[in-house]
Amino acid sequence: MYVVCNDHLENAIEDFVETFEQPPDIYELGEVSFTDWTSPHSCYYCKRPPRYLVV
Repeated sequence: MYVVCNDHLENAIEDFVETFEQPPDIYELGEVSFTDWTSPHSCYYCKRPPRYLVV
Protein backbone atom coordinates (compact mmCIF):
# COMPACT_ATOMS: atom_id res chain seq x y z
CA MET A 1 0.00 0.00 0.00
CA TYR A 2 1.30 3.42 -0.95
CA VAL A 3 -0.09 6.84 -0.08
CA VAL A 4 1.38 9.28 -2.57
CA CYS A 5 1.26 12.77 -4.04
CA ASN A 6 0.58 13.53 -7.73
CA ASP A 7 4.27 13.53 -8.61
CA HIS A 8 4.92 10.05 -7.22
CA LEU A 9 1.84 8.18 -8.44
CA GLU A 10 3.75 6.49 -11.27
CA ASN A 11 6.52 5.41 -8.87
CA ALA A 12 3.96 3.82 -6.57
CA ILE A 13 2.29 1.97 -9.44
CA GLU A 14 5.63 0.63 -10.69
CA ASP A 15 6.70 -0.45 -7.19
CA PHE A 16 3.36 -2.13 -6.57
CA VAL A 17 3.47 -4.08 -9.85
CA GLU A 18 7.07 -5.10 -9.20
CA THR A 19 6.22 -6.35 -5.71
CA PHE A 20 2.81 -7.96 -6.25
CA GLU A 21 2.96 -8.75 -10.00
CA GLN A 22 -0.51 -7.34 -10.62
CA PRO A 23 -1.95 -3.87 -11.24
CA PRO A 24 -3.05 -1.90 -8.18
CA ASP A 25 -6.35 -0.28 -7.36
CA ILE A 26 -5.97 3.50 -7.14
CA TYR A 27 -8.23 5.74 -5.05
CA GLU A 28 -8.28 9.48 -4.48
CA LEU A 29 -7.96 10.06 -0.76
CA GLY A 30 -10.70 12.70 -0.79
CA GLU A 31 -13.15 10.17 -2.25
CA VAL A 32 -12.65 7.26 0.18
CA SER A 33 -12.72 6.77 3.93
CA PHE A 34 -12.10 3.82 6.19
CA THR A 35 -13.28 3.43 9.76
CA ASP A 36 -10.05 2.01 11.24
CA TRP A 37 -7.47 3.84 9.12
CA THR A 38 -6.29 7.41 8.83
CA SER A 39 -4.21 8.59 5.94
CA PRO A 40 -0.60 9.59 6.62
CA HIS A 41 0.13 13.30 6.44
CA SER A 42 2.86 12.99 3.81
CA CYS A 43 3.62 11.12 0.62
CA TYR A 44 5.43 7.77 0.90
CA TYR A 45 8.28 9.20 -1.22
CA CYS A 46 8.45 12.84 -0.09
CA LYS A 47 7.00 15.30 2.41
CA ARG A 48 4.17 16.64 0.25
CA PRO A 49 0.53 16.00 1.18
CA PRO A 50 -0.71 12.72 -0.31
CA ARG A 51 -3.53 12.56 -2.84
CA TYR A 52 -3.76 8.89 -3.87
CA LEU A 53 -4.01 5.52 -2.18
CA VAL A 54 -2.43 2.73 -4.23
CA VAL A 55 -3.42 -0.79 -3.05
